Amino acid sequence: MRNEMRPDWDVYFMTVATVVATRSTCVRRQVGAVAVKDNRILATGYNGAPTGLEHCLERGCLREKEGVKSGERHELCRGLHAEQNALLQAAVHGVSIAGATLYATHQPCVLCAKMLVQAGIKRVVFGGDYPDTLAQAILAEAGVRVERFTGELCFPGRGESGGG
Repeated sequence: MRNEMRPDWDVYFMTVATVVATRSTCVRRQVGAVAVKDNRILATGYNGAPTGLEHCLERGCLREKEGVKSGERHELCRGLHAEQNALLQAAVHGVSIAGATLYATHQPCVLCAKMLVQAGIKRVVFGGDYPDTLAQAILAEAGVRVERFTGELCFPGRGESGGG
């Protein structure tokens, strides 16, 4: 029966976040995020330069040129994080995300964690690690449920699935 192959909501939305990440223009890390409430996608975001600015794929990575390590000196980057772009897209289009879940291909950094708390995100589901213990502490203190995605991504019709 077809429903036996139907993915659960976490698998579905994490798969969408993974597809969103393919739009990333970051040289270092491709990240996607999807804000969801009541099983409806409210906004998506991927990491890259602000609208109208030259992408890092074209211009090169300022952080690589300066030798900045992952998780440090976030201000030395032309790009916005995927979580930030999802929040901004919701704001631009007048969509409330208070009470929503954010699915992200990577664990949020401290900057994104603070923004997610302030925007009223209640749950974060993430795939890959990001080295930021302060972000974890802020999300915990705010009572945001944070869960690592351990399921299998679902790409029907390709005859294969990838891990999270």
